Amino acid sequence: MRKSILFLIIISTLFPRQLKAQNDGAAVAAVAGGLLAIGAGIAAVEQMKERAELTATQWVLANEPNMNSFSLKTLAFDGKKLKDISSASVITFKIQEFTPVSDPELDGKKQVLFGFTSQGWINEYGINFDKVKWYLIDSKEWMKMMVAYVKVSSEEKNETSLNETLLKGKLVNKGVKVKGKMAIPFFKLSGDMYVVTDYSSDMKLLYNERSLGIFLKETRDLVQIGRGDIIDIHEYFFQEE
Repeated sequence: MRKSILFLIIISTLFPRQLKAQNDGAAVAAVAGGLLAIGAGIAAVEQMKERAELTATQWVLANEPNMNSFSLKTLAFDGKKLKDISSASVITFKIQEFTPVSDPELDGKKQVLFGFTSQGWINEYGINFDKVKWYLIDSKEWMKMMVAYVKVSSEEKNETSLNETLLKGKLVNKGVKVKGKMAIPFFKLSGDMYVVTDYSSDMKLLYNERSLGIFLKETRDLVQIGRGDIIDIHEYFFQEE
């Protein structure tokens, strides 16, 4: 979705400027060259996504010896707010196990693999996967994270109530809805306000307007995951058919 929006923005700005500045064949050539550059950029991103998916698969093979049949697909290649892709970010992959048969179905355990990147993970030489820290979670761990996240995002502090609401409800931009009604509204914070909880030995969770902030203690990187990506992960675990 982000890639499509970015493509449309480039097209909408490129055509008027080129056609207004020049009225001959040179304008057409300039636009054609711009389109070729865009196509090359999209192809490069797709290639990076394929490399990231391969590296994630290799990480699973090396670190999860009991996972013998699984599907791994990219959930979000740049799961933060749209900024410089070379800066600290997170890649997410959805993993689901299955039973190998002639016509297999994805009906096993679901997990999500986070690849937290550090500054400079993409440079002129390509992707440096030494700057990626991997973190694998299942639905139970995700629910624990969401309970902690909603606790700092709202006035609701009862963990039992939060767990029940999150299982029945749906995360949206302004809170948690159950059957279309707002059950837990989030605080209305400005862009420079944060609420923090010390979640684990690996990370702190931060609530900021419309995003989940994850501060990695080892690398001291702060990654802000957009609310849309939080919704996608939550629906993958609890609401997908």
